[in-house]
Amino acid sequence: MADSAWIPVALTVVTVLCQLAEQSTPPHVILIVADDLGWNDVSWNNPSMITPNLAQLAHSGVILNQSYVQPLCTPSRTAIMTGVYPYHVGLQHNVIMGSQPNFLPSKYTLLPQRLKKRGYTSHMVGKWHLGFCNWSYTPTYRGFDSFLGYYQGAEDYYTHKIALGYDFRFNKEVYKNTKGEYSTNTFERRAVEIISSHNASQSPLFLYLPFQAVHSPVEVPKHYEDMYPNVVNKERRKYCGMVTALDDAVGRIMKALDTEGFLDNAVVIFTTDNGGLPMEGGNNYPLRGQKATLWEGGTRGPAFVYSKTLLKKTGYVNNGLMHIVDWNPTIQAIAGSPPEDGQDGVNQWDMISEGTESARKEFVYNFDNIANNGAIRVGDYKLIMGNAGRGGWYPPPTVSDWKWMDNPDFRSWEELTEVFADEIMARINISSTQYQLFNVKEDPTEHVDLAPTETAILKRMIVKMKDLQKSQVPAVFPPPDPKGNPLFHGGIWTPGWC
Repeated sequence: MADSAWIPVALTVVTVLCQLAEQSTPPHVILIVADDLGWNDVSWNNPSMITPNLAQLAHSGVILNQSYVQPLCTPSRTAIMTGVYPYHVGLQHNVIMGSQPNFLPSKYTLLPQRLKKRGYTSHMVGKWHLGFCNWSYTPTYRGFDSFLGYYQGAEDYYTHKIALGYDFRFNKEVYKNTKGEYSTNTFERRAVEIISSHNASQSPLFLYLPFQAVHSPVEVPKHYEDMYPNVVNKERRKYCGMVTALDDAVGRIMKALDTEGFLDNAVVIFTTDNGGLPMEGGNNYPLRGQKATLWEGGTRGPAFVYSKTLLKKTGYVNNGLMHIVDWNPTIQAIAGSPPEDGQDGVNQWDMISEGTESARKEFVYNFDNIANNGAIRVGDYKLIMGNAGRGGWYPPPTVSDWKWMDNPDFRSWEELTEVFADEIMARINISSTQYQLFNVKEDPTEHVDLAPTETAILKRMIVKMKDLQKSQVPAVFPPPDPKGNPLFHGGIWTPGWC
């Protein structure tokens, strides 16, 4: 049975009389990122999901109803760490593969490095996926005081193996002491250990928790799968169990934060990194599309902010525009840092904490010069250029198997690690017209293409898109390097070869 929902019994009503920047001790910041969690995979969007801890935090805080992310893992993590759109960094295409000499360039000062200037201790627990071919690109060289987790995009939840090698580290050392434990529990234990050993009154804590869950492979302890007996599709049933296991882990982490005295001065942020993938159990219904697409199902995700004391308006749904690139400057503002030049993200703390209007009226979904596609949002309108990706509407399955999952182009997660994912997507994508236009306020599920009828709006949006494209940095996506093959490193995925 899932842990009972966590929320302090006596919630103290506090009037925040001074700005966050003027606080003697900046707030603790806990940033939780779920991996591949779909719009329809949390109970505030889908009552059939068992997520009591996440739901109570969301309903007691601020639900961000228009929180946008990048279509894939590496680009979203790039946005969080830099506050810069991936298409301005060169990491907008696909994801970093295991033996690719690719990485988030060291010229960027990352979020934990910025927070050190405000006295923060920063710890990371979970998935990195920002490059590891050289030690200088790994977490403890990019501002984190400790790191427990893995470098790549996916691996087995119990063995920590992917393709030909093992990928799990504690700081720089290969870590094999998990003893077959489910990774969601391993990461939860490490988070609680960090919380218990940190003096909350002496220095602020930045705890970055990019969980492996609920990315493929679809694996979970059976008692979680058994909590969904009415879900007949096996992949979906196990996936739902993975979500509930994640929820339990968050509940236990919140209990530790409460016990150790963090919550009187803390902000908890929760977001997904991209939409869910139906072939692996995820669900974005009624939104269109899936992970790796420019449709809303690939780019609009569940998110919330919780704080016991620092939110002036709580218990509501905020409909202001929020983009994942905004978390970096927003967290810096929470920490009391001044705005940073050269960022695409904007500080959204006033919108989140007070319910004021969003600081942004537009954003770029992505521009990808290799895929030759892109999308922008301006006000209520969304313009898509080129092929947006697989664009169906996929309700939760009501049969044991989906016919479209039998398509040979849909390979297992192990096989996907051996090929470039865009090679697969190119074969399954449905061709599209050059431009498509949607009013996503009136038509959030993207059923009606307005391009043929709203020609004046279309022309304005195209001019806007072309202007924004001028600043695009060509995508960096080198071929695999045999030197990165773990067979040359004792069966370990390791830095030190580029």
